[in-house]
Amino acid sequence: MKWKDWDRNLKVRLLGEFTFNVLFWMYFPFMAVYFADELGKNLAGALLVASQLAGVFANLVGGYCADRYGRKKMMVVAAFGQTVAFVFFAFANSPWLTSPVITFLAFSALGIFGSLYWPASHAMIADVVPEKHRSSVFAVFYTSINISVVFGPVLGSIFFFQYRFGLLVTCLIASFILTIVLAKMIRETVPIRYVEEEKDEKPKKWTDAIWIQLKDYRVIASDKLFLLFIVAGILVAQTFMQLDLLIAVYTTEKVPEQTLLAFGSFDLTLTGEKLFGYLVSTNGLLVALFTVFMAKWMTKYREGNVFILSSVLYGVGMLIFGSTDFVWLLFAGIAVFTAAELMVVGIQESFISKLSPEHMRGQYFAAAGLRFTIGRTIAPVSIPMTMWIGFQNTFYVLFGLALLSAVLYHFMFKAFYQKEETVKITKTEVLT
Repeated sequence: MKWKDWDRNLKVRLLGEFTFNVLFWMYFPFMAVYFADELGKNLAGALLVASQLAGVFANLVGGYCADRYGRKKMMVVAAFGQTVAFVFFAFANSPWLTSPVITFLAFSALGIFGSLYWPASHAMIADVVPEKHRSSVFAVFYTSINISVVFGPVLGSIFFFQYRFGLLVTCLIASFILTIVLAKMIRETVPIRYVEEEKDEKPKKWTDAIWIQLKDYRVIASDKLFLLFIVAGILVAQTFMQLDLLIAVYTTEKVPEQTLLAFGSFDLTLTGEKLFGYLVSTNGLLVALFTVFMAKWMTKYREGNVFILSSVLYGVGMLIFGSTDFVWLLFAGIAVFTAAELMVVGIQESFISKLSPEHMRGQYFAAAGLRFTIGRTIAPVSIPMTMWIGFQNTFYVLFGLALLSAVLYHFMFKAFYQKEETVKITKTEVLT
């Protein structure tokens, strides 16, 4: 689908969201470091868990509200909410006030409004793009996010620690402009038929959306294979969720200033803070460059082998990070980490569709999201763990969880392939 054929909604959003995402990645990866320094690791870990839980419930409501109240309305409300949150975020890090507590509340509010924004955003793409072109359009938006990951953390490693107030004021202005642009330049896309059906229904409370979604997750308890898939996904999520948590704190606190490159009188010297920005940017660059290639390559292999190897590589990445403070080995670690990420990007959605009965596919996809929501909720516990058992042992624990994930994937896929073989034999007997 060519750019000239894109709906104006998508063009406006792509440009606006790319700008906003660059600014987002200038502060987001460093928040774990900020909270650990200002509030202590124990309290920081607990607060980040609470923040993620709030985001989980907001996400449950977001999709329902996008259908009932409209895509545009929810996106504008969410963008305006983020603008208000940035007012407090900036003020709490200004020359007049320094307040980690207000910063945490504003940061949590940003996460909540973001969780309300993205379901409407994805639904709008599905509304205006023909089915045969949706994957390519989604890929463009996904790539734009990863391009912003390339630039944002590098710039953030400078601006967040040295010019935080100016950075947050810039985010505030950008969020306000995005709100105005969304309100003035895009149109509502929720299907009229669906709106008319909703009007005929008895009005529902927002709490009904949470209850309906929670009831959908009952499929997990009745499908043992799917349950293993979810549990294995939650375990391995403890590794890849650490990029902006444990890895951020580790590089900032434990990695000394080092020279990355030297040419004559020029040398690139990085502190731990700046190194972390470069690591996140490297991850984003590799994802942007190799997502399509890896997705095609991995389809040549059995899903089970890909998932197992991905978990093992995540574990190896944790071992590398926990065993060195040498800059080039840390870049090797992020390369292994990214390879593990890219291996499953292209196949996990199609595999979920294989696991799910056709009439329950929507519920299965919704429940599959628990791998990330629960994983993201538990992951901040790694920060206080560094105080209890040390950085190195914390990385070893994550390595063990990744290996346990690989073991669960092994048993799950073994049972899955046996089930597939049984179904094939049964179909053959019926035909003969």
